[in-house]
This record gives sequence, C-alpha cells and structure tokens, in this order.
Amino acid sequence: MQPYYWDNKDAELDDHLHTIDKRLDRSCTPFTTRGWANVLMIVSIVTALIFVFCAYPIMSHYTKTPMSLPSYNLGGINRTGQVPLLPNLPSLIDKDTPKSAMSRTGWDGNGYSLVFSDEFNTPGRTFYPGDDPYWEAVDLHYWPTGDYEWYSPDAVTTEDGKLVITMTEEFNHQLNFKSGMIQSWNKFCFSSGYIEVSVSLPGTSRSGGFWPGVWTMGNLGRAGYGATNEGMWPYSYDSCDVGTFPNQTNHDGTPAAAAGISNLPGQKTSACTCPGEDHPGPTVNRGRSVPEIDVLEALVDPLQGVGQVSQSYQIAPFDNNYQFNNAAPATTIYNTSITQFNTYKGAPLQQAVSSITNVDPSNYGGNGYATYGFEYWANRNDRKNSFLTWFSGGQPSWTIRSASIGPDNAMNISSRIISEEPMSIIINFGLSDSFQRIDYGHLAWPAKMYVDYIRVYQRDGATNIGCEPPDYPTQDYIQKHLNAYSNPNLTTWAQAGYTFPKNRLYTGC
Repeated sequence: MQPYYWDNKDAELDDHLHTIDKRLDRSCTPFTTRGWANVLMIVSIVTALIFVFCAYPIMSHYTKTPMSLPSYNLGGINRTGQVPLLPNLPSLIDKDTPKSAMSRTGWDGNGYSLVFSDEFNTPGRTFYPGDDPYWEAVDLHYWPTGDYEWYSPDAVTTEDGKLVITMTEEFNHQLNFKSGMIQSWNKFCFSSGYIEVSVSLPGTSRSGGFWPGVWTMGNLGRAGYGATNEGMWPYSYDSCDVGTFPNQTNHDGTPAAAAGISNLPGQKTSACTCPGEDHPGPTVNRGRSVPEIDVLEALVDPLQGVGQVSQSYQIAPFDNNYQFNNAAPATTIYNTSITQFNTYKGAPLQQAVSSITNVDPSNYGGNGYATYGFEYWANRNDRKNSFLTWFSGGQPSWTIRSASIGPDNAMNISSRIISEEPMSIIINFGLSDSFQRIDYGHLAWPAKMYVDYIRVYQRDGATNIGCEPPDYPTQDYIQKHLNAYSNPNLTTWAQAGYTFPKNRLYTGC
C-alpha cells in the first residue's frame, strides 16, 4: 500500500486538541458556574473533615457528662449500679443471682442494691491467670503466716453450683500440703457497702487446725506478695504524727507506752510524705495504706469443742496494749451468748480489733451452709459517722464505730479510720499453727471448703466500685512498682528495688 493512502486528509475527532489557536488560548472566563461549584464542594469537604477529626472530639470532651461509675468495658453502669447483660461477655452481676437478692435493706436502715455477685453455678471453672475476669488463683507459698500448704490454681474449681477449694496432703514445693486461694486483686474492688458469702466450712466443728478465710484487703497490697505490704499493711491512718514512724516511736524512744509494741517499719505512704516523693496520690498529704477487714476466719474452741468464726479489723498504728475502745456506745456485741471479744488483741506486726462468734455445727463439710458478711460505711468528709458491722448466720454479731478506734493519748496517735481504700476480696483455705494449734490426729484429707455464692451491695445512690476511685487511685502506683506486685518471693520493698519515701517529721524533707 502506498503511504499516502494512510491519510485521507479528513479531520479526526481529536484533531482540535492538537490545534493551536492563539486567539482562543488567550481567552479566559474566571467566573463560571461549574468552577465555583467545584470550589464550594472542595471547601465543604475540607470543612467537614476538620469538624469530624478536630472540632467534634474537642467539643465532645468538654461537653459530655463524665461517668461516675466504672464500666469494666461492659457498656457502662447506670445510676442504680446496674450493668448491661451482653451475650458472651462477663457481667458484674451473675445472671444466676435470684431476683430476690438484687436489693436489701441495710442494718443502717438504708436501701442497698447489688453491684457484684458470683453464684459459681457454671461447672468446671478454672482460675489460672487470665481465665476469669474477676478472680485469679495464686501459685505461691503463703509465707507471711507460716502456712504449711502451697497454694495452687488446680486446687480451685466449681462443681454442683459451688466454688470448691480442696486441701490435699501431698508433698510439693518442699511442703506437705496443697490448697487454694483466689483473689480479686486489681480486678474487682469496692469502697463501702455490704459483702455476704454463703459458706460450708471444711472439716468438723470439733477438730481444730483448718484455716478457711474470706477477707478483704486494700488494693495497694497484694495478698501473698510481701514486698507490697511492707509499711502498708495493716495501716488505716490519715494523720501525720508519731503513728507513722518506725516502731511508733520518736528517735528518742518516746512515748514510753509505745516501747516494744510495734515492729512495723512505719507507714510508707503516710500523710507525712514529703512533696515530690513516691506516693500513690491523689496528694502526698493523704495517708494511703492496706487495711484488712475479715468476713470470717474459722477456728475451733478445743475446750468446748465448738466451731467459731473470728471477725476482725486489722489496724495500725496500735493502741496502748493493743486495746481498742470496746465499751458502749462505741462498740456493740448483739448476742453475748454466742459472741465475745477475741482474747487475741495483737502482736508487734498487727492489732486485731476482733470478736469470736460460735457457729452451727451442721454447717460443715458441704452438708450445711451459713451466711457471713460485714456492712460498713466510710466517708472521709464525715468520719465520725463511719461504722463496721459484722454478720454471722444472717444475724449481726458486732459493730465498731469511729470512736472504737479513736485517738490514744498514751501513744500520741490520732484516730485510725474505717477503711476508705478500694478493697479487693480473698477466699482461701490455709493450714498454719500461727492461727491455732493443728489437731492432726482428728483432721482428714482431702478436705474441702465450699462457697455457694458471694454478693456485694452498696447504698443506693452511693455506688463506688472499681480499683481506681478518684480519691484513692492505685493503678499508676502499681504500674510503677510492678516488680513488687508480680514477684511473691520478694519480702521487702528494698528487695524489689524501691525505697521508702521521706517522712517530713521523721527524716525531714
């Protein structure tokens, strides 16, 4: 084909794109409808993006009403303390809790609503780290009380609608027994309220030695992790005076009444802490500590052959001769035929504000159950009206009030306070001569402690659950000292690599 056949000289559709026309190219129309529409659309899109990603988050932060109650990632808690029931997600309130148990009238006359419960109805539950949202079974030797058992997660499970802790006689970790302890440390805490457990005690009411317990501790301490408790347990003190000093004495050994009464190293994070020193907050002027309130510690009176429960508030600093004010109206025992003051009042590491109550002998070995608990109210703005009442068998056993642990002039100390710390829960089954003499000849293994349920209530309109309340934070402090909170073999704060903060009265700032 000849080349000239390729082009017939006719115009093609795109020829005008390649045609240069100087007259047309010099023309320009800046104000066209289409152009302005494009500009307006671009401006609208940019404005919308700025609002969505900049303005809206700022407006939302400053205009929303903050939640006064924690949500635990469950969708929030309403003003009555209720939480949503979301499929396949854990709830603070067990779905198996009967409707009749959703509220109660407190011993103080106030209405209380359920804020937490565990009915233990699901069989075969395990409590290894990460298995449960609210409980964790420890794997350690509880050396602080000289226990003879190793606490192992495989000693704790659920069966027949009960939490079961089994103690066996078996050699492990250089110890002769194995048992279990679960705790809600740093998972679930509460501040003021009523806690109730239904328990069948191990063994019988005539054989002493088993040491089952249900108790609470301030979240700044972790049960079994001794370094976290040094200088913290069992203080419940918010004053700056000699009560925060090592051994409760000045450098010259005064006051004389305090000589030899205390071996405590002093309140570590006291109200005397110097500015800028290591302290959990919210200010260094607030005394922080690890109080302990016991729902029950079971024992047997060997002389009478009667089962009993010790119900106590462990405190520091100590009263003269460890004697709190047990006179009325500060302190009340409701039935003196079954409840009496504990003859054990304390030792150089703790003072026990304690009473003993006889229990029904049928409530042992899974055959019968009894309820135990305590109701308390603590408000740092109204401490004179704080109180703590224990219950055994569904009936009040005894009450202490703020005046029970008021100032002690002989010791130069101020009032101890009913705990205002967020309290975690511990359930354990131990064995130790430090609590009472063990009657090996009449004990039998395996032995089991049964818990039918545990429930926590709080005053209507005064719900305060969670381990990080604004007035008593714990999380930053725990994170800063993880070595102490994660290693049960450390016995002192120094072993964990930390130092006590300076006390402005004792060491100076």
